[in-house]
Amino acid sequence: MVDIREEFIEQAVKLAKNCEVLPGGVEELAVKLQHAHDTNTPLRVKLGMDPTRPDLHLGHTVVMRKLREFQKLGHKIVLIVGGATAMIGDPSGKTETRPALTKEQVEENAKSYFEQMAKVVDVTKAEVTNNADWLHKLNFMELLQLAGKVTVAQMMTRDDFAKRYAEGKPISIHEFFYPLMQAYDSVAIDADIEFGGTDQRFNTLLGRDIQTAYGKKYPQMVMLLPLIEGTDGVVKMSKTYPDHCISLTDSPKDMFGKLMSIPDSLIPKYFDLLTDIEPAELKEIEEQLSSGSVNPRDIKMRLALTITEEYHGKDAAEHAKEEFISVFSNKGIPDDIQEVSGMNGKGILDVLCELKFVQSRGEGKRLIQGGGVKVAGEKIADTAYVLNFDNEVILQAGKRKFAKLVK
Repeated sequence: MVDIREEFIEQAVKLAKNCEVLPGGVEELAVKLQHAHDTNTPLRVKLGMDPTRPDLHLGHTVVMRKLREFQKLGHKIVLIVGGATAMIGDPSGKTETRPALTKEQVEENAKSYFEQMAKVVDVTKAEVTNNADWLHKLNFMELLQLAGKVTVAQMMTRDDFAKRYAEGKPISIHEFFYPLMQAYDSVAIDADIEFGGTDQRFNTLLGRDIQTAYGKKYPQMVMLLPLIEGTDGVVKMSKTYPDHCISLTDSPKDMFGKLMSIPDSLIPKYFDLLTDIEPAELKEIEEQLSSGSVNPRDIKMRLALTITEEYHGKDAAEHAKEEFISVFSNKGIPDDIQEVSGMNGKGILDVLCELKFVQSRGEGKRLIQGGGVKVAGEKIADTAYVLNFDNEVILQAGKRKFAKLVK
């Protein structure tokens, strides 16, 4: 039995906050931390991300903030761009086979990743790798040997695979290789800890099994963090649902506005996972929301300012706050409203699509039917409405999209 010193128990407890630590919990993590200190061997902490889209969102920062904690303690952060895995696409949580990306698409999407990550972790001190560097070099026999270390029965314990099989939906053989490839990444970079969201339980734990199969005496631990819902408060924040996603590339105005649109019920969770709030402060906020002693809007304003300031700076965050108050509290118009000509006489759905206020005519119809489109301050109820104005008019779609239409 290892005699764990108190300082490493305290470290482990702090690092494990909001995490599910597998398989041995906080105690095993403390042992790893102590061994790393005593042998002067920093832990290798892995995070892999597939560049399926060019931008990261606040949901990604939940894990990245934990990486920053390990980094501050002197451990080595290993950031893996999924150059190979993204070409398959992670089937975790998916109800159907994902379309594969080309090598060119993967490379294009990966370009801005580390610039965005640098807003949270010190990328200059991280080990940055691309799993295409080793996965693309595996020959056929090596690939068969890797596949031979996992059974079909193991793969079918994954909830998404099991559900699709039960529903008679197709599962391509290549999808079985995604978790194998992610697991082999842990062998290639000799990971001691792997981070992921709760939807990565199977993939990350498989990394332990594969490391053991390849002879690692002390395989990686797994630290899983909760997924955070997008602005609708229902679906997890994902680049698949851009309308509910708060991207790190969003302008200060858009980031602030989107944060102000989250349901009140998400305020404590966002504070807890996306800021450095102290436990006592979080408890006070929860009590205020529960008792109704404070207007939730005021607490949300503090949340939006805190997060926007972290990614855009104090001045930009304050300006975004002032503009939000002007637009949404005082019914004003944004300072930087775009001016567009040539829309007079066009149908409202065509205009919404042309301005990219909606992604499709179907989305435009839903927005209109929900009362989300206004012309000159008046709600438009008819999806066949045709614009007809004298000189200029303000078009509003949803809460944050405006355009001045001129002849």
